[in-house]
Amino acid sequence: MVQKFDEGVQLAIAAAGGLRPLARGLGISVNSVVKWTRIPADRILQIEAFTGISRRKLRPDLYAPRKSLERD
Repeated sequence: MVQKFDEGVQLAIAAAGGLRPLARGLGISVNSVVKWTRIPADRILQIEAFTGISRRKLRPDLYAPRKSLERD
């Protein structure tokens, strides 16, 4: 089975220098990371702090840019 990572996971892996460094930095196993298709919501802030990648880039479905409030 070929594992497909979404863009957020790919960005995190690249920023960390690979699967092993990402897993090590998060204190989890490589196998845990390999199971992801996208970053679990409870890991977003930890990965943002570790990699420096914005949560909006990691999970845009959860952290969409705020729309400005328009006044009539």
